[in-house]
Amino acid sequence: MTDETAPHSISVNATTHTPDRVWYQLSVDVDSEAVEAVTELFGRYGFNEGVAIEEPYIQDQDGDNMGIDVDKPFTVHTYVAEEDYKPEIIEELRQALYFLGQLRGVSDVRVSSLQEQDWANAWKDHFQVHRIGERVVIRPPWREYEPQGDDVVIELDPGMAFGTGLHPSTRLSMLGTEEVVTAGCTVLDVGTGSGILAIAAVKLGAVKADTVDVETVAVKATADNAAANGLSDQIKVELGSVGEGEPFWGEQYDVVLANIIARVLIELSQAIVAHTKPGGKMVLAGIIETREQDVIDAFTAAGAKVINRRFAEDWVSLVLTR
Repeated sequence: MTDETAPHSISVNATTHTPDRVWYQLSVDVDSEAVEAVTELFGRYGFNEGVAIEEPYIQDQDGDNMGIDVDKPFTVHTYVAEEDYKPEIIEELRQALYFLGQLRGVSDVRVSSLQEQDWANAWKDHFQVHRIGERVVIRPPWREYEPQGDDVVIELDPGMAFGTGLHPSTRLSMLGTEEVVTAGCTVLDVGTGSGILAIAAVKLGAVKADTVDVETVAVKATADNAAANGLSDQIKVELGSVGEGEPFWGEQYDVVLANIIARVLIELSQAIVAHTKPGGKMVLAGIIETREQDVIDAFTAAGAKVINRRFAEDWVSLVLTR
């Protein structure tokens, strides 16, 4: 992965009205470090940019301590409607996967066909309950989950855009959010994507979370996800970024969240710090390790100080204070 590989959202729209339609399922097996790149590639071809990730699990012999086994292959799927399917799509994918395979473990693409009803159910099998923080758990609407202890459960429908928590930056962001959000605080989520961090923040005790994103699909996804969790009154969504002339400019928050690539974090560093109350906290993620110092330098110059750091699979998340 490069610094320009942004943590992105996954979207699937399973509602269609053509019962006789045939769907083509495209599948490829990849190692854990190639999942994000292949997911982005498949999203260019799949219906509604839809991608599903089948994760390998490992657990103790007695069934306890289940987790993702990053040493085993992941399977990435996307779905193409019959009317959109062309043989040249497979050839383009094969060429792109060949080049990705020079760097990471990537299999050849497999193609299978499904009837409409089979497809509508098949993609659901790939979305499970995920714990992506110490407390935060993501649950698709069709999965049951009994909260344990002080779990915070977020309902997210893959028919809307959302990150599964697979990417390290998502997990690192959530851990930072859990660390800094306190009861009664206010939050700004920059580059909100699916709104997953903002929703978690409110469920963790924030009184409100304002969110911005430059992508219209992300704005809709965040609004839909907030509504699904009964939080529309506390989560405000706007199209845009941060800085002079952007939504919420002039407001300051107890917590500012930003899971974006390093280049954009550096560009927005002055504005992100300006949105943070004195003594407030910032959680930055999406930072490839080789750009970490550049991000630190930019935020230090803007008046922030690093107080915590997390690291996973070449990705870094920073907690700073103003």
